Amino acid sequence: MEKFFKLKENGTNVKTEILAGLTTFMTMVYILAVNPGLLSQAGMDFGGVFTATALAAGLSTILMGLYAKYPFALAPGMGLNAYFAFTVCGVMGYSWQFALTAVLVEGIIFIILSFLKVREAIFDLIPLSLKKAVSAGIGLFIAFLGFTQAGIISNNDATLISLGDLSNPTAIVFMITLLVTAILYAKKVKGALLIGIIFATVIGIPFGVTVLPENFQIFSLPPSLKDVAFKFVPFKEIMTADFWIVVLTFLFVDIFDTVGTLAGVAAKTNMLDKDGKLPRVSAALTTDAIGTVFGSCMGTSTVTTYVESSAGVAEGGRTGLTAVTTGVMFLLALFIAPLFQLIPAAATAPILVMVGMFMMSSVMDINFNDTTEALPAFLTIAMMPFAYSIAEGIVFGIISYTLIKTLTGKHKEVSPLMWILSILFILRYIFLV
Repeated sequence: MEKFFKLKENGTNVKTEILAGLTTFMTMVYILAVNPGLLSQAGMDFGGVFTATALAAGLSTILMGLYAKYPFALAPGMGLNAYFAFTVCGVMGYSWQFALTAVLVEGIIFIILSFLKVREAIFDLIPLSLKKAVSAGIGLFIAFLGFTQAGIISNNDATLISLGDLSNPTAIVFMITLLVTAILYAKKVKGALLIGIIFATVIGIPFGVTVLPENFQIFSLPPSLKDVAFKFVPFKEIMTADFWIVVLTFLFVDIFDTVGTLAGVAAKTNMLDKDGKLPRVSAALTTDAIGTVFGSCMGTSTVTTYVESSAGVAEGGRTGLTAVTTGVMFLLALFIAPLFQLIPAAATAPILVMVGMFMMSSVMDINFNDTTEALPAFLTIAMMPFAYSIAEGIVFGIISYTLIKTLTGKHKEVSPLMWILSILFILRYIFLV
């Protein structure tokens, strides 16, 4: 493992990598309950989607570790699964088989784009200041997710969002756990984030936050895939304008969620080289594309790289061994699903807030004295939580960077690809939004 993953060269060891992989898994294990719940509302079999989710996440993440050798985990993406269930199958009225076919086609296009280095070119040509902003924006975004999961922040018709009910048991467990985890991390206790998750799950029992079902069994056989795997529509149904609009929407959100996540996590952990490029980024993007194709065949929505990977990175994960550990845990979860489904939102929410704090530090590398650098970076950071989308944050950043640099006489700092992307994004807002 030392030779394959180059552990010493990356300043890590087997123990640290495995612990980091466990932490990443624990912060994103919620997807095993959330994704089947969402897709079942489109008419899919809950048990089948559970198995598809675990297989897609597990095998894709292991491939990331062995092929790209990065500590990034993959799973069916949040937001993309909601679009699948509520827009394509809800508002547009198409069958889940139609949506699943769109995901398959999107994945195939992604593989082609990856081999043609198109996605790699997009990653490389995003300015370093925007990459730093993406890291900070993701930090705010996932902290926002943590606060809403715990009920610290809630909906409010008058002010859009407001402070939630702090006397709620979930909020209480969250606040206690956040304090305990922060103290452990400040004292440099190894595995502080993982300990925080376990701590919250245990103290959540007397608070009624962690629910122990009757006749609880740890081990169980995974549900069958027969009702969801390889359920695609006939070829004639994909030759419609609506189908390709759905494909392009999946394509857009996935490519910039993935690029944003890779840029953000890599920027935070000094994986980028002096030119702001990520070595082996092509392998990482290809893995993401293969994961989407495999996931659609198993019966789940678009697979993408997860921002929760930053939790494992915060625990010291630096190589593919972290990803392999996370992937193996997803496969094991097929047989011990009841145990992992005990983990409440109050256990993962504080970890998301902690990781958000870590990722915000990249703003110190942005030159806020130069408005042409500061405004695009600020819009990138702000729009991620405000628009509830990593992709939209990147879009606002790229468009504003291109325009303000050009209009202030700094057009030489704008690459042709940035102009192409900006025009495409503007056209998307005009015709698709």
